[in-house]
Amino acid sequence: MTIQETSAEEQVVTYERRGTVAIVTLNRPRYRNAQNSKVTYALDEAFVRAVDDDEVKVIVLAGNGPHFCAGHDIGTPGRDIDESFERKAVIWWDHIGRAGVDRRLAREEEVYLGMCRRWREIPKPMIAMVQGACIAGGLMLAWSCDFIVASDDAFFADPVVRMGIPGVEFFAHPWVMNPRAAREFLYTGDRFTAARAHALGMVNHVVPREELERATLAIAERIGEMPGFGLALTKKAINQAEDLQGMRSGMDSAFGLHHAAHAHNAEVSADSLAGMDARAVRDAAARPEDTR
Repeated sequence: MTIQETSAEEQVVTYERRGTVAIVTLNRPRYRNAQNSKVTYALDEAFVRAVDDDEVKVIVLAGNGPHFCAGHDIGTPGRDIDESFERKAVIWWDHIGRAGVDRRLAREEEVYLGMCRRWREIPKPMIAMVQGACIAGGLMLAWSCDFIVASDDAFFADPVVRMGIPGVEFFAHPWVMNPRAAREFLYTGDRFTAARAHALGMVNHVVPREELERATLAIAERIGEMPGFGLALTKKAINQAEDLQGMRSGMDSAFGLHHAAHAHNAEVSADSLAGMDARAVRDAAARPEDTR
């Protein structure tokens, strides 16, 4: 049995259940599924729904259209940084009406770092099904999942060092690949192809584009045959092992540096993003692909 929500164009996230698998899909294809706050909280609502449904054993995170996610929304008509939302990830004051670091920290600790940490702790296995672009904030969504199945045309990039910022807020780079690869990834801002990401261990499987959904759902269904409580405990054990290796404290440190960079940019350049807009980020991530 399949349970499908209406896929009206105005829905920024859609939800579908196929047997024991919930498919949560980013639905802003016109903007390469750029993540604004509406998307963040719609994702959270969908994930909670999947967790609360005892029939769901595995969650697949997908993106509608040619690309998985081109990153945080820094330039579409739906950009909503000046809107208030009910906070779910951290207990902190609203960013609305505040200025400077007070404003940026309050928002990003909730909407970006806090939400990704919340989703990482979801007790059901999560698979990111990635095609096309997975850039900056898109990495955070994929890295919040337990593993990644990518199409052979997928590519990964974090070009925000071009803004003078040391990587995205959910700073998992040294853990999802390795420190030397993370340095290259960030220092150059270049794309890593799906094949390169697979060789580094960041991606679990690479399949032809036309086989992506079938291959991902086949893995999800196989996982769904395992006992749910056993999967939840196993996930918690692996997360705890990563945190003992310094992942959580490393993110805390990097998040502080991230906001030092934002504050520096606001002092010495046009804005906290060093004057870079969505087009500049897209062009930065469009550098020649690493084919190794």
